Amino acid sequence: MLEEEIGKILKEKKLKIATAESCTGGGLANRITDVSGSSDYFERGFVTYSISAKQENLGVDPKIIKEFGVVSNETAVAMADGVKNVSRVDIGIGITGIAGPAGGSKEKPVGTVCIALSEKRTIVKRFHFKGSRTEIKNKAVDEALKMLKEYLVNL
Repeated sequence: MLEEEIGKILKEKKLKIATAESCTGGGLANRITDVSGSSDYFERGFVTYSISAKQENLGVDPKIIKEFGVVSNETAVAMADGVKNVSRVDIGIGITGIAGPAGGSKEKPVGTVCIALSEKRTIVKRFHFKGSRTEIKNKAVDEALKMLKEYLVNL
């Protein structure tokens, strides 16, 4: 399993991780902590579903949300940076998106998800997933895990 491979790498490199999730509702933290021994590298996870939670728990600047929107690369980066700083870990991951079936727009349709990883450098990707709400959430978690593994392998 991908989360087991990631766990081995995090342990080997002695890195700690924290997550900040919106549309995935804690799904990434759940997958990471499904691995026995994950407490060696997983510090904590935040489900910051509301705008106020993003601002209060992660320190996301309201100006970022006002200018770019809650579902944006910029907000995902602010979430990843925020959770990394608040948790005092090596790597922070931020996920924000629209899982549907409602809430989409022409500019940001249902299935739009932004995922950011923050360590010494920041990586951010925007996705457009198709499927049901559950499928979109699961695809977002899968992509976050793939991003994390790719990043760790290339460290």
